[in-house]
Amino acid sequence: MNKIFADNILQGKVAFVTGGATGITGGVARAFAEAGAKVAITSRKEENLIAQKQFIEENGGECFAVVADVRDYAAVENAIAKTVEHFGKIDIVVNGAAGNFLVKPEELSANGFGTVVDIDTKGTFNVCRAAFEELKKTQGQILNISATLHYLATPMQIHVSAAKAGVDAITRNLSVEWGRHGIRVNGIAPGPIEDTEGMKRLLPEPLKDKLKNKIPLRRMGQIKDIEDAALFLTSDAASYITGVTLVVDGGQWLLGTSFG
Repeated sequence: MNKIFADNILQGKVAFVTGGATGITGGVARAFAEAGAKVAITSRKEENLIAQKQFIEENGGECFAVVADVRDYAAVENAIAKTVEHFGKIDIVVNGAAGNFLVKPEELSANGFGTVVDIDTKGTFNVCRAAFEELKKTQGQILNISATLHYLATPMQIHVSAAKAGVDAITRNLSVEWGRHGIRVNGIAPGPIEDTEGMKRLLPEPLKDKLKNKIPLRRMGQIKDIEDAALFLTSDAASYITGVTLVVDGGQWLLGTSFG
């Protein structure tokens, strides 16, 4: 994270971050810790949590790690309860757990479609619902990590497109319904983020240059770009912003998704 923001911009806050061990939300968790927040991270894989917790603590942050699958509401409730027991409260929830793979719709199984929807859409709802009472106490906020895939159409991504469209709907609806409790609900829709494991798997090297030529800013994003957007939306600078899904993609979605 660079010093666009003041030091300790999230000082005194407690952030609960799903998928917070790796990838985009792993970067967000590290950025929040650097900005002064105490961070609770969840993942299905304990080994990833151990490595992330160690990194944050070695760099001066406070981190609590708990294994949980966001598809399991009871497990989510348990993770929320343990976080409150450990840190005393929750101010910020970041929904970043996600699943993805490339597949033609005619080859996609019902189970494969349902699994991605369960992780992304149902998982986002589960965490928001389980955290509601704690967020009401702190007049906290939710940040949902979405995507731009469904804004037009993205080949071989029908399952993720449907799931992320649901995430955007959750963001809008909860911002209206929970605003009276002082809870802000926003989202970030990342475009192609180069330094993620998902992009390495989903985008073959020969297509990278073609993709860059379809991005008005002529570069792919970095995790740091999402970190900075997340810091802004969860800071006091965005205190009158709610119901927004901020697109962070260099303008790529405006030109479509083909590589021709």
